[in-house]
Amino acid sequence: MGSSVHDIALAMLALGAILAFGRLVRGPTLPDRVIAIDLIGVLIVCTLVVVASDAGGALFLDVAIFIALISFVGTVAYAHYLERER
Repeated sequence: MGSSVHDIALAMLALGAILAFGRLVRGPTLPDRVIAIDLIGVLIVCTLVVVASDAGGALFLDVAIFIALISFVGTVAYAHYLERER
């Protein structure tokens, strides 16, 4: 049961990453690109969590938490930058 569910979840996450990468390339504005990068980070975290649940490795969860924190800090820094520009 678990293997097919994990495969479907990974396929859906890959599709989401492809679509987010398309938004990253096309833009058209800088906020669109920043949101796309943030979404890609979230999808990477989700992928690592699915892989960790399938493989049973706690190392994947540590990496997922680290990437989530870096992504969050980057998004907050960008929001702060936009507020200072106004």
